[in-house]
Amino acid sequence: MQPIYDESFEMMVQDVEVKPQQEEYYPVKLITSRGLIYCRYYPVKDAEKAVIWVGGVGGDWDTPARKLYPLLCEDLRKEAIASLRVRYRYPTELEESVLDVLAGLLYLRDEGIKYFALVGHSFGGAVAIQAAVQDPDVSTVVTLATQAYGTDPVHELATQCSLLLIHGMADEVLPPLCSQHVYQQALEPKQIILYPDATHGLDEVADEVYQLVRNWIVQQLNPSTDVAMLN
Repeated sequence: MQPIYDESFEMMVQDVEVKPQQEEYYPVKLITSRGLIYCRYYPVKDAEKAVIWVGGVGGDWDTPARKLYPLLCEDLRKEAIASLRVRYRYPTELEESVLDVLAGLLYLRDEGIKYFALVGHSFGGAVAIQAAVQDPDVSTVVTLATQAYGTDPVHELATQCSLLLIHGMADEVLPPLCSQHVYQQALEPKQIILYPDATHGLDEVADEVYQLVRNWIVQQLNPSTDVAMLN
């Protein structure tokens, strides 16, 4: 596998360990020069499209909106879209977390994936944006209640990479101004959805977010198909 670079960081993925299938996903361990990255892989035979899902500073297998991530990982298989959930090595360190996602992209490429979507919640929104800026094969980024810190490179997203921002107006952790700031800095194509009564975890609108994110990803990874992006 190739090394992953940015201006001040380098990571080499040295090996990959995939355990036998367990439940609906394969536990994957990326053995890198900067430590182990644990992932959950939801493969699809002959898939060329995939989503990487990341959480916030809580680390582990964080997911917003009442288990949004595992539910969509399973559902998107029906659309021939694979998924990889990435657990950060250092969930409060932005640069290291971006490298974790870039390592995940490298792994998926070795699995035959050519087109990618990145989804991040809270801190993970900045992670997803920065990773997408460094990879021209990312077709879309979805942020859920993103922080503003670390998102300044959003204007560098290639014009072929769309951006969907989702935020709750009652967010008690990160105000909706964070997503509004990112939206103002981003280039087209972009869209922002604000839910009046939703808090940081978006649990209050979990069903709506589920359908919105699902339809958006399917449409953005299959631009020739006529799929409504919104309910």
